[in-house]
Amino acid sequence: MTRRPRLVVFDVDGTLVDSQADILTSMQAAFSEAGLPVPERAQVLSIVGLSLPDAMARLVPGQPGPVVARMVATYKDSYAALRLSKGAETSPLYPGALQALETLGADDWTLLALATGKSRRGLDALLDSLDLRRHFVTTQVADDHPSKPHPSMLLAALAQTGVAARDAAMVGDTTYDMDMARAAGTGAIGVGWGYHPPGRLRADALIRDFRELPAALDRLWETAA
Repeated sequence: MTRRPRLVVFDVDGTLVDSQADILTSMQAAFSEAGLPVPERAQVLSIVGLSLPDAMARLVPGQPGPVVARMVATYKDSYAALRLSKGAETSPLYPGALQALETLGADDWTLLALATGKSRRGLDALLDSLDLRRHFVTTQVADDHPSKPHPSMLLAALAQTGVAARDAAMVGDTTYDMDMARAAGTGAIGVGWGYHPPGRLRADALIRDFRELPAALDRLWETAA
């Protein structure tokens, strides 16, 4: 049987790396600078995955645009400062993440990509600090697309790789990732260790360990064949 190229698109925060400490610290800096009460941890993590301006606007409904813009800028400055001071330790890979990338990438018919709410600057700094850039054939960031769950990031990754939607899967930890996958017509695999409760994901498959990912992808594509 002739094989077709497959595309596995990963979310970043909450899926490949655990960045919640710096997200929470930077959000606290943004709210403190604006003189606003800092949201609870669960509320902050609920918006991870959205593009930062959209995320901030959801956390401060009713605040004027200039206030939101200043909070976004403060968040970015705080996050960048933490990255400079802590290096690769600022967003450690989840257990098994690197092995999963290496295992999937060893198959010549499997392409890997990223779709993240991070900015290009933030993603490039992360990939360089963790030496991950070599694994991905395309990376889609918030600078170039509408916020998740709009399918633009996935559609761009499909167009750039020439892979059909039925042969692609999004791997993520939030409802935004799963909704984006459905909107783009790709498979949706949720992870159980991220920032949204696994029961809310409504994924095609849910994995609790990166070692489960290859088998979950095989089952997904067997069903779609």
